[in-house]
Amino acid sequence: MEKPISVVTGKFRSSNNNHSNVWFVVPLFILLCFILLCFDYSALYITDTDEAAPSFSDTTQNSVSRESTKDVNLSRLLDDPLPDSCSGRYIYLYDLPSRFNSDLLESCSLITRGTENNICPYLENFGFGPEIQDPDNILLKQSWFVTNQFMLEVIFHNKMKKYTCLTHNSSLASAVFIPFYAGIDMSRYLWGFNITVRDSSSHELMDWLVKQREWSRMSGRDHFFVAGRIAWDFRRQTDNESDWGSKLRFLPESQNMSMMSIESSSWNNDYAIPYPTCFHPSSVDEISEWQDRTRSQKRRYLFAFAGAPRPEYKDSVRGIIIDECLESDDQCYLLDCNYGKVNCDNPVNVMKVFRNSVFCLQPPGDSYTRRSMFDSILAGCIPVFFHPGTAYAQYKWHLPKNHNSYSVYLPVKDVKEWDMKIKERLLEISEERVVKLREEVIKLIPSVVYANPSYGSEGSEDAFELAVKGMLEKIEEVREVMRQGKDGGEGFDDRDDYKYTFAPYEAQVLT
Repeated sequence: MEKPISVVTGKFRSSNNNHSNVWFVVPLFILLCFILLCFDYSALYITDTDEAAPSFSDTTQNSVSRESTKDVNLSRLLDDPLPDSCSGRYIYLYDLPSRFNSDLLESCSLITRGTENNICPYLENFGFGPEIQDPDNILLKQSWFVTNQFMLEVIFHNKMKKYTCLTHNSSLASAVFIPFYAGIDMSRYLWGFNITVRDSSSHELMDWLVKQREWSRMSGRDHFFVAGRIAWDFRRQTDNESDWGSKLRFLPESQNMSMMSIESSSWNNDYAIPYPTCFHPSSVDEISEWQDRTRSQKRRYLFAFAGAPRPEYKDSVRGIIIDECLESDDQCYLLDCNYGKVNCDNPVNVMKVFRNSVFCLQPPGDSYTRRSMFDSILAGCIPVFFHPGTAYAQYKWHLPKNHNSYSVYLPVKDVKEWDMKIKERLLEISEERVVKLREEVIKLIPSVVYANPSYGSEGSEDAFELAVKGMLEKIEEVREVMRQGKDGGEGFDDRDDYKYTFAPYEAQVLT
């Protein structure tokens, strides 16, 4: 028998090496089968749209391409997770030393709210305060509380603990939240303490923050905190003992951070979010029920005002408003909050007035803003503003940019020169527009309440969710600037002296 020839050497091999031939032929056979299987047999046929069959090399290339695509798709299916709904929304929550938050609550009896009362009762129910007893059925049961307007930082922290996109991995976080109770801390020392004491916690916090690895990523520009007082309370510009507040926001490290508070300042890294109202719904159905009740409410009074005069402020329009209200017979309801005549902290008293009024007058208070404007929104009472700093220049994440869609603007630049009659101006507004304004106000209710921490928004974002969304967008803007190789700090903490002037809002004046 003729001996087989070796493919490698070209020489005859002995028959006792026949078993090696098997191991050579089998792989060769498998390779040929694979080529035949990959062959695109449809290429042998010419269709109506084909001019000629492609070459063997083209067909093989297309087949390999299709197999490669299948492999890639399979790889993606196995390796790539489902789309991350928290992408760009992750927040890292610092575990601060207890002296910056929980210890302050433990000593609540030492903290006043500017009166003889301590704040301890207001810490109940996530910072919402005691549940309201409402025998007259003015409010919805189990949704209304006696909420202190300065409890924002406690409420916000408790809601942040339940935030859907919290992460323990700070490298995933788009923002870092600092749960420092700045307002409560400062409330201990506002009266009768020197500036060293007032600023002590601020310095300690900054020393702690800069040692954290999260700080170095953006030098703190992805950090934010919430204060339950107006921003001006944290911007003492001198070291005079007689000056008000702390110097927290002028510390170099703090200037790299953002702050949300019930009223912003003129600086770009201070943002206003709504005062806590007394309505804290636990479901979308509760909000809808309250909105329906508000829509159906019959309103007896043309306008109302809840507050007290400010004789110590020479430029205050409150005195004129009170006088005109008293002169308007049955068309204005005055809820006099002066010297405790009426408990204006009890929402039952406030809602009785506002829900029976078409318009609610909202002049500036001790500062530009006041919680009453959010109470009027809850009551479906159209707010009337006299200064842009009360709302228009403040709550840009929560109120419509078109201010005429939900409010009336009667600017008072100089009280001495103001000769306008409020009642006459309000009577000029058509019934059709009143209906539209009221409906827009009622639609705003979900966006200005801090819902129960267990509340699922289900597409209806509350004040907390809108604030977080706005802050994440601001931080992302800074991050994008840094990606482009530019200085993320440029303009970050600049002062805008034009912010609270009347000029930008001239077009909003009622005509």
